[in-house]
Order: sequence, then C-alpha cells, then structure tokens
Amino acid sequence: MTVCCDMIKDLLPLYLDGACSSASKAAVDEHMASCENCSAELLAMQREIPMHSVAQNLKEAEAVLHLSKRWQKGMTKSLWKGIYLTILSIAALLLVLYFFLDIRIVY
Repeated sequence: MTVCCDMIKDLLPLYLDGACSSASKAAVDEHMASCENCSAELLAMQREIPMHSVAQNLKEAEAVLHLSKRWQKGMTKSLWKGIYLTILSIAALLLVLYFFLDIRIVY
C-alpha cells in the first residue's frame, strides 16, 4: 500500500502516541522504511521540547507583571490628562462665548 507523505505526516502524532489503528501503524512503518523525509520528521517529533526552569519562568513572570503595572499607571495618567484637558477646553470655550461673543447664561 503506497501512502503519500502528507497522509503520513498527519498520522505521525497518533503513531507516536500509539493511538492509531494497526493498519495505520503498518502503513506508517512501511512508508518510513523508504522515505527519509518522513523518518526525519518522526525523529524531530520524538525529541523532547526544552522547558525553562521554574526560576526562569518566575523571573519572566515578574518582568511581565512589572510591565503591566507600568502600562496600567500610564493608562491612568493618560485618563487624568484627558479629563484635565477636556475641562480646560470647555472652560476656554465658555470664556470665549462669555467675553467675546457676549453670550450670557440667564438663570
């Protein structure tokens, strides 16, 4: 039975986990005997993924937390600056209306 490389690459994760059928396992074994590319793909999948140490993960988490706090502080500062500039703009508009256009607010 000849199977294309794309089908074998789809089956490789199941093959590694032992979750494929015996027919699929036989097809993968047969294909691996003649295909160097798929054999290399299998070897690459079998290698362990390097994991960072707990200390390094905590250090990275602290850096992210620090950046998050700085970002939050900057957002709060920008909010207050926006409120302040809005109040100043409204006050300037009211002063222009009051003094230069002679518009009075009557109660």
